[in-house]
Amino acid sequence: MKSAVLVELNKPLLLSEVEVGELSVGQVLVRVLVSGICGSQLHEISGHKGNGKFLPHLMGHEGCGIVEEIGPGVTLVKPGDKVVMHWRPGLGIEAEFPKYKMNGKLFSSGKVNTLTEKSIVSENRLTVVPQDTDPEFAALLGCSLTTALGVIDNESDLKFGERVAVVGCGGVGLNVLAAARLAGAGEIYAVDRTESKKEICLNQGANFFFSDISEIPNKIDLIVDTTGNVEVISKSFGALSNRGRIILLGQPKPGQEIVIPDALAFFNGAGLAIKASQGGSTSPHQDIPRYLELFRLGLISVEKLVTHRFSLTEVNFAFELLLSGDAGRIMISISKEDK
Repeated sequence: MKSAVLVELNKPLLLSEVEVGELSVGQVLVRVLVSGICGSQLHEISGHKGNGKFLPHLMGHEGCGIVEEIGPGVTLVKPGDKVVMHWRPGLGIEAEFPKYKMNGKLFSSGKVNTLTEKSIVSENRLTVVPQDTDPEFAALLGCSLTTALGVIDNESDLKFGERVAVVGCGGVGLNVLAAARLAGAGEIYAVDRTESKKEICLNQGANFFFSDISEIPNKIDLIVDTTGNVEVISKSFGALSNRGRIILLGQPKPGQEIVIPDALAFFNGAGLAIKASQGGSTSPHQDIPRYLELFRLGLISVEKLVTHRFSLTEVNFAFELLLSGDAGRIMISISKEDK
């Protein structure tokens, strides 16, 4: 099978033939249909996630696929099931790290990988969805959409009519805009350095578009930062209302510091708050069925969320585009769905 493999930090991924090992307890073999790519994988390629000592390894943590084979002890999925492949643990067995072989040498990889034609996945990283579920929408439920909906639904304490700013309007940020609109936010401000994103941000639910957080004329009740840029985050504190909250989705680089310019202001009003989110506190088995209902009712549209599509052989070009900041969610088509 063909797989995108991280062999060396800060280098393009290697498109290589990889063999799957034997399934152990709790493991599932999945044929991948489609995968998203994520800004956190740019950190992974750079070694910012402490992953440099675990090379080579497969990439991707957001996908949709079809179950081909199950290992011992697996009870929640069966061959033929369509599944969301997600990095947040759900129900089922937490399996050991899977084994693959490349150029005759064994190596381990993550408990879910999606930038590969086939993947050995831990049972608790899979959630079954109806067979007629759009594969791209299912893939988005693996990370970007569940993170965005989860941060608003599970973590934000958003009240009707509150002002919201989303800083960094890539794949996750665009979804946060849509989630805030669904949740009854008041004025929604999209903030992104790329002017070409203005139209898509407005289509996703934003009322206004700015290139810098300091340009927003009103104080903000909820700021969701997806950039991980410590200078941008530090500047954001000055835009908060007296009941403001900042939720960090983007991760800063290791060793960087966030500065609170006027720390005493955190004690004003109702008390300001800053929170780092882990995937929107998503519980896959509980949240994914609810989000599928939003899609069924036409409240979420894949066409508004996905801006670019590539094949697996074009994955390095896709990551270059992601790094440029000129894209929303990028999807990688890997195999055809059997009809």
